[in-house]
Parts: sequence; C-alpha cells; structure tokens
Amino acid sequence: MSEEVIKLNKTNQELLDQINQLYPEGTVFVQFHGEKSGYVRHDQATQKTIPGALVIIVTDLTAPNYTASHELLHLLMLLKGFPQIFFQLSLGDKQLDEQMMIMATDLYNVAIHRVVVAEQRKHGLIDDRIEELYLKGIDHTLTPEKEDDDERTLRLLTLLDALVFFGDNLPKYEQQLAEKYPLALAAAKKIYAEITKKPIKNPFDMRRTIIKTYSLFDQQMQEWNLPALHNNEYTTLSPVLSERQLRLEMRQVFEIYHSDMKERGTDKRAYVGIRRSDGQNSFTLPAPAAETPETFKKIYAQPVKEFLEKNSVPYIVRK
Repeated sequence: MSEEVIKLNKTNQELLDQINQLYPEGTVFVQFHGEKSGYVRHDQATQKTIPGALVIIVTDLTAPNYTASHELLHLLMLLKGFPQIFFQLSLGDKQLDEQMMIMATDLYNVAIHRVVVAEQRKHGLIDDRIEELYLKGIDHTLTPEKEDDDERTLRLLTLLDALVFFGDNLPKYEQQLAEKYPLALAAAKKIYAEITKKPIKNPFDMRRTIIKTYSLFDQQMQEWNLPALHNNEYTTLSPVLSERQLRLEMRQVFEIYHSDMKERGTDKRAYVGIRRSDGQNSFTLPAPAAETPETFKKIYAQPVKEFLEKNSVPYIVRK
C-alpha cells in the first residue's frame, strides 16, 4: 500500500516561512512520519536538531496539519521573545525531577496555549472534527474519576488544557466531561476563570499568566492534600524587564538565596535569583568561589543588565 503523501497547507506554509525568517541557526523543516491513532493530543510531534536545521516531526497523522500548526506556533512564540522555562535545579532524585519537569512544562503550555489556540482558531485550523478528535484524546489519556484516586493531578492538568482548547465552545462538550471527571472539571474551571481574567498581549502578560497558573495549581493540590509542585522555586522562567529595571541595581529587582536544591548535573547547592515583585525563580547561579558577604554585596550592587549578560542569563526587554 502506498503511503499517503501529506503536504503542509497554505497557513502552515506561511507560518513556516515566517519562522525561517526569524530562526537564527539554519532552516526549519516539517516532516510527517507515523500512524493514525484516531485522536488528537498535544504530544504528537517532536523536534530534532541536525547540523544547520531544526526538524519538526509530526508523529501521529490523525490531523497532521493541525498538529504541525500547533508546533509551529509554539516555535514562533519563542522566536518572538515570549518567556521560556529552564530546569537548572534538581531535587536529588532523577525520577522525581522528570515528573516535575513534565508537569511544569504542561502548566507552562496551558498559559502558552491561550495564544497558540487563539491563532489556530483565527486561521480556521480548529473545526468540529478537530474538537471531536481532541475529546477522544482526553478520553484516551484519562480514566473516569473515582474517589481520591491517584490520577487527580493528571486529570486537572489535562482538563485545564482542554478548557483553553475548547474556549467558548466548551458548552458543546461540558456534559460529557462533567459525567466522567466532575471533580477535576470543577477545579479546572476555577483556575481557568482566574487565568483568563486578563488578555495576553505581550511577553510580560504571558509571564504573569504562567506564574498565576503555577500558583493556582499548587493551591488546588493543597486543597486535595496532595504535594504542591513549588514551580516558583523549581522552574526558572525568563524575566521580562523594562529598560529602567535593567539599569537598576540587582538588589532592587532580585533576591538571591541559597536553595536546598542542587544544581542539575552536580552535587553543589545552587543559588536562586527570585524576582522581588512576583517571587518567581528567574535565574540560578553556581555557588561563588568565595561565599562571603562581600561577594554578595558586589553582586547586589551590579546593574541588572550587566549581571544578566555577564552570567548569560536569558531575559526579555519589556516594550
């Protein structure tokens, strides 16, 4: 049987052209390899870097142009300077770190998807068929709720993302979701109502939404007597700073403290730079050679821009 040839549609081709004008390290390609699962999820594509190129591989061919557009829009947002997350700390347990990174990334994506999905809808890339396939993806991921079972975290993450995806079309699917996942849906709706109060117009709005999503998710975990994730400390989120803030001294914008966590890949305790205004990890530092008050006085006296550039800390300038 000859393999079906999949081509990027016009919207995706335009997105790819836009990305290739911005991508600094060569060319971006899209390839299609895989089977059709019969449902849509946001884990149906991967990225691979090869010398001079970045390849986006759509690995599930159920809705290839929808999936390709989703990946391309994620990439375009990074290239346009939206905040990124980094994992520079370790809890000292590889498996736990992996779980933490997956959940932190999923929650980050909930915020990012507010823009990605809005763009997909604007370009007509989400229709009734895609919504039905996405609903199937939820049912493939989750089991129906039982009292106090161990899938509550996954259900909350999945349904929070679903609320962003369905948006104003939720009433069409709400009954089906409420029958299978009543507790998770109610909790997700509470968080969703908070994180969508303000529009996302720029990287600063996005950063605020990511931090709010992390914080509200932790509140829900604690209400359910489950461990909070503490992404405000564990996950590094690139700071968005105005020109004025970049000229201030470090002490005015950041607080640097000795974390109980280790630097990833070493056994050394790390220092974490917390943004004073929002309590979010904005960078990490290896312990300086001389851990003396004098060393930290010098760091705190440095202009923010000078410190960030000297220590290769990615940051975004607020327009």
